Amino acid sequence: MMRPKALLALLLSTVLLATGCGAGSGASDGGPVRLLVFGAPEELAAYRTLIDAYEKKHPDARVQLVEASDRKDLLARLATSVAGGAPPDLFLMNYRFYGQFAAKNVIEPLDDRIAASEQLDPADYYPVAMDAFTWDGRQLCLPQNVSSLAVYYNRTLFQKYGVAEPKAGWTWNDMVQTATMMTRAANGAVIKGTESEGAALLPAVHGLGVEPSIIRLAPFVWSAGGEIVDDPAKPTRFTLDSPAAREALKNLVDLRLAYGVTPTDQEVEAEDDESRFANGRLAMLMTSRRATTNFRTATGFEWDVAPLPVYGKPVGVLHSDAYCMPKGAKNPDAAWRFLEFAIAEEGQRIIAATGRTVPSHVGVANSPAFLDPAQPPRNAKVFLDAIPTVRALPTVSTWPEIEDVSYGILENAMFRGDRLDDVVRQLDTETRPIFARGEHG
Repeated sequence: MMRPKALLALLLSTVLLATGCGAGSGASDGGPVRLLVFGAPEELAAYRTLIDAYEKKHPDARVQLVEASDRKDLLARLATSVAGGAPPDLFLMNYRFYGQFAAKNVIEPLDDRIAASEQLDPADYYPVAMDAFTWDGRQLCLPQNVSSLAVYYNRTLFQKYGVAEPKAGWTWNDMVQTATMMTRAANGAVIKGTESEGAALLPAVHGLGVEPSIIRLAPFVWSAGGEIVDDPAKPTRFTLDSPAAREALKNLVDLRLAYGVTPTDQEVEAEDDESRFANGRLAMLMTSRRATTNFRTATGFEWDVAPLPVYGKPVGVLHSDAYCMPKGAKNPDAAWRFLEFAIAEEGQRIIAATGRTVPSHVGVANSPAFLDPAQPPRNAKVFLDAIPTVRALPTVSTWPEIEDVSYGILENAMFRGDRLDDVVRQLDTETRPIFARGEHG
């Protein structure tokens, strides 16, 4: 049986043949603009709000939301449709994953359209997000958001247990201490360490949720003065064997192994961290802005966000999604008109009001559409304060595969307790060949 990664690579390898057979004529078929996305129901509702506003403003226009079940499904659908000569008119994708399509030259560059636009000025957008979607000097996609990681926290639980809320400038050790004080049994007792003294002291509330992934580890490696790869522009291997990187990695896995403040793997399988937070059983969660739409539906408690803790200096990791137009789209002009609306000031105000994005448009990001104190999080400025410090992960074409392989290794380290030396060695040996196959913009 062909593995999913091999199947995706095979589909992508046929793309150039498919796009070279007249599929890119640019003629419209008169149907709706098809936008391929994935997300939680609350995120999809945000995009429907944007589409409804666009169609109300342009009664003759139609945009169809094509929903993938998850990120892997989106990548597979896009590869299959492009190879078959029937791609969607637009797709929304994180910069970490678009490189495999950019490398195959199947994304339509937008430079000429941007230059001719009366609504878009590249100077209005955060450069770190624009740059993340530049490949070989061309602007392939236009970013809708410029998020970073933040620590969501349940203010109601903090007040209940009399623990000080996280604040700017807190350190990793501060976070560990706070998470320890917020890991509580049903009777309210603090549970310290990984061993409990009977069922009565099993955690009813965990102090922290964080996934064992490169994108969660990276900002702490950087904050400690290390690097995750040898060359951010053209990486050939991970560099997690440095003292700074090893320290950050050890501290990440010790959240579970030494301190027991994060849920076990069995608990995560039964209820993911985002659901656990929304259900009031997780005091803090390290995630990006995309969780906001879900948490705004939560009831029974008040929540807010705090910046990431630091080792040496504040450093964030970029989370940014962009609208891209594949070559061979049936309705390129109609797709551009919707993309232009979505990315320009009006569209960004609409999607920002839903809670989904930290707008890539600087003016909208600093407006009440995003900073509205009547809508949680009250401390939304945390996301804006992080923008000057955020760094992008590599956009090597094989990065999705690198993330998947490294996730499994880091998951075993956190939940199974694999030796740190073995983890670092395995990360290097299993991903170095994947780096070698990668292409760079």
